[in-house]
Amino acid sequence: MGMEEAAIRAYYDRGEERDRLNDGAGQLEFLRTTEILARRLPPPPAVIADIGGGPGRYALWLASLGHQVEHRDLMPLHVSQLQADAAEIAGIRTAVGDARELDLPDASVDAVLLLGPLYHLVTRSERMDAIGEAVRVLRPGGPLFAAAITRWAFRIDGIVAKRIYDEYPAALDLIDETERTGIMPPLHPGAFTSYLHRPEGLRAELTEAGLDVTGMVCVEGPAVILADLDTRMADPAERAVILEAARAMESVPELLGFGPHLLATAIRPAAG
Repeated sequence: MGMEEAAIRAYYDRGEERDRLNDGAGQLEFLRTTEILARRLPPPPAVIADIGGGPGRYALWLASLGHQVEHRDLMPLHVSQLQADAAEIAGIRTAVGDARELDLPDASVDAVLLLGPLYHLVTRSERMDAIGEAVRVLRPGGPLFAAAITRWAFRIDGIVAKRIYDEYPAALDLIDETERTGIMPPLHPGAFTSYLHRPEGLRAELTEAGLDVTGMVCVEGPAVILADLDTRMADPAERAVILEAARAMESVPELLGFGPHLLATAIRPAAG
């Protein structure tokens, strides 16, 4: 196990991912991600592979729509959490699995979600392995949804919005190198570490894998910098304003990187 994988395991072994989407920022991420996915998901019932699906928030959502979900995650903790949450729910199969080497047959699923693996694979070759595996298991004509953390997320979310330098002053010294290389190192043992994409880099990786990229959007939009985001997301009228702003700005080329996450939609070309 390499240093990057050890750091990833240390972070997720803290068990915090299960509740991550419950605060204002998490709600915004989940609501926007699900509405973007819904635009190109096949109608239920379909077989959807949720690769690197964490504790299974999206797997549970997909199953609620009537889909059969093949959930895989590198972390045994996440698999056991989903097994507990889905104990009374039909349509979810979960197992420990690596996005770079899936146990699913060729062309066996109607859509693939890669909502986590690409920002945990630091080298391009590893990311291409994961995308290649997603393409392999995807039926021709099916959509692949690939999430990435944006190159400027560390500065926008970590520095400007959350002021993590108050607790970890070294963060200020890492910004320039992180934005140059795309590699965000852990600030302390068990801290989050990731690869940060530029929009054109994500598009290039998907295209190189033989996919037709049909969409590339900024998920959350500018609201992530709001100090009162939790309060505003809890108010229906305020939440509507925030979501509409995200929708209005999601595809503006100059603003694609202004937010924590990119979400690309790509299609495996139909055979023949």
